[in-house]
Amino acid sequence: MDSKPVVLQFKILLYFVISLLVGFGINSCTSDISENKDHLVFRYNEQYQISTLDPAFARNPPIIWPTNQLFNGLVQLDDSLAIQPDIAKSWVVSDDALTYTFTLRDDVYFHKHSLFGTIDSTRLVKAQDFTYSLDRLTDPKVASPGSWVLKKVAGYKAINDTTFTIQLKQPFPAFLGLLSMRYCSVVPREVVEHYGSDFRSHPIGTGPFKFKRWEEGVKLVLRKNELYYEYDEEGNQLPYLEAIAITFLPDKQSEFLQFAQGNIDFLNSLDPSYKDELLTASGKLKDKYLADVDLSVSPQLNTEYIGFFLGSDTDEVQSELLRKAVNYGFDRHKMITYLRNGIGEPATHGFIPMGLPGFEYIEGYEYRPMLSRKLIKKYKKKSGNKDPMISIGTNSQYLDICEYIQRELQKVGLRVEINVMPPSTLRQMKSSGELDAFRASWIADYPDAENYLSLFYSKNFTPNGPNYTHFKSAVYDSIYEHSLSMVDIDTRKLDYQKMDSIIIAEAPIIPLYYDQVVRFTRKNISGLTPNPQNFLVLKRVKKTPLNTL
Repeated sequence: MDSKPVVLQFKILLYFVISLLVGFGINSCTSDISENKDHLVFRYNEQYQISTLDPAFARNPPIIWPTNQLFNGLVQLDDSLAIQPDIAKSWVVSDDALTYTFTLRDDVYFHKHSLFGTIDSTRLVKAQDFTYSLDRLTDPKVASPGSWVLKKVAGYKAINDTTFTIQLKQPFPAFLGLLSMRYCSVVPREVVEHYGSDFRSHPIGTGPFKFKRWEEGVKLVLRKNELYYEYDEEGNQLPYLEAIAITFLPDKQSEFLQFAQGNIDFLNSLDPSYKDELLTASGKLKDKYLADVDLSVSPQLNTEYIGFFLGSDTDEVQSELLRKAVNYGFDRHKMITYLRNGIGEPATHGFIPMGLPGFEYIEGYEYRPMLSRKLIKKYKKKSGNKDPMISIGTNSQYLDICEYIQRELQKVGLRVEINVMPPSTLRQMKSSGELDAFRASWIADYPDAENYLSLFYSKNFTPNGPNYTHFKSAVYDSIYEHSLSMVDIDTRKLDYQKMDSIIIAEAPIIPLYYDQVVRFTRKNISGLTPNPQNFLVLKRVKKTPLNTL
């Protein structure tokens, strides 16, 4: 009996059931919002479950996105990644670049909470709140993954209610970018200490939206903060939206179905499960969606790569010959064209992505199959290993790319084994050095190339830092340490280029592509501007009723 019709019927039934469940979740979200304001609700789906809304634990986009709506820090980034005032309206950096003095606004209030007095009470943010908030990052009882942000900080203190100073151990030009991270958000002591670890599900901040409801794994609802202090250029108070409703469908195909039906307002990223449905082979939106959907594609500070764990005993991984052979052995341009519908830039430069100083002058790996074959033959002769093989760990989302590399390398004489595992398992095994090679990506924590180059500094070996490959070079370390003392960007850029050239020359990684921010939005959404870090910023988003379009 042919099982295909049964499987098809089952999928159709499954999607129908999911649609009903999501519809119920969305309608339930709507019950928190008056009917006449339903068109002011921005809806999106988060594929991955989030464990907390405490900014001290905002280590990945699924957590950063909602906490971006709830919290603020001293400074913020605009869409071009330039540092802008936030709660700090101005700041001064000392001549030796060691002392930062921030002057705070005097009109920023926390979201209302009974712990401030009565049930409808609030209070002003003061400099002392930043002292408390930063203390949490290094408190071993809190165990924040963001403690590294203060690694170069010697101390900080509140001079008075509106003056806050930070002293560095050494100059660090990217420091203001670090302060823009969600880890450095301000939180109120009385609320955090009241809830303890339960602050994760009772967040109180200063952001454009405030917490309303969270049924973990089902839905999260945020409401407009009527006390928010930012205004647009015409003097209108932000945000424009009344609420944000987030669902948690784990399946990307189901998420796409909800978007196609108009139940959610946007899709983020390009998933293999629906890329051919939405896009042509050249990366254009298909005609059937032009009337209802807008496509936005822009550069992202994200390098996708395969890393080699150089702490491995495997001879193939230890061989620079084979690592280079892999880099030369597949066509990155074809990979982008046929597997990603033209979305992304082939990584034919270094590890530093497009848009950061140091990127444009590095000559990386192009497709050179003859050279790849020659290097593999040289390795076989030198090692006596007639059938070399490398094993790559990946998750299912990137299986097609790994299989493409597998097929191409087989043509030049190298076997590749692919191990597919859940994302959580991949992260754990990558961090503990249990994989000879692993598919990974690095999205900028802050907009400076140092963030990328720190992955190869020998003092950052995992689990104490982000050096997953355990690459070690005394020359590299010396240049890295020198770059930290260079305030002038042009001088730093020369150091960055030297370091990136060393990475290309010794090949601890296989750069795949520099990613792009891909967003599909409904036509009635405006103001959702892209940014190179792909952070979701909703305070300027507007949603128009469909019947007015």
